[in-house]
Amino acid sequence: MVAQNSRRELLAASLILTLALIRLTEANSEGDALHALRRSLSDPDNVLQSWDPTLVNPCTWFHVTCNQHHQVTRLDLGNSNLSGHLVPELGKLEHLQYLRLNENRLTGPIPRELTVISSLKVVDVLGNDLCGTFPVEGPFEHIPMQNFENNLRLEGPELLGLASYNTNCT
Repeated sequence: MVAQNSRRELLAASLILTLALIRLTEANSEGDALHALRRSLSDPDNVLQSWDPTLVNPCTWFHVTCNQHHQVTRLDLGNSNLSGHLVPELGKLEHLQYLRLNENRLTGPIPRELTVISSLKVVDVLGNDLCGTFPVEGPFEHIPMQNFENNLRLEGPELLGLASYNTNCT
């Protein structure tokens, strides 16, 4: 009887540890994605100073909001004087709902990896220098076109892969 209780306690402890490790792995994956973004950006005003990749959980970083499960749901970096480019790793933020990057000096294309984030409700990249075409598939089909305005080299919408406008995007 005592041995059976010990096995149950060991099994329960193992299950709890496994679930905790899964959460840590997910948090690390999201932290890695955000750190990849940070590395691609110039941040003269140090708005990303709290983005410490050695921390297990990016939910403590400024401009990052998470849900009760410690999953990134919001990235608010509008009007932050950032320059650089967006990274495909942003597609790893599977629970992202709001991506606000308006009024910075971002360049390059909008990563197609963002089109697989089904939870994405708002993308605001207004007032940057993005180029190529803006996607219309997945969550982007419901994003208003005005959220892409004032990006003089950004064209579109993309015609579901039938037309490529990326000639001006380097």
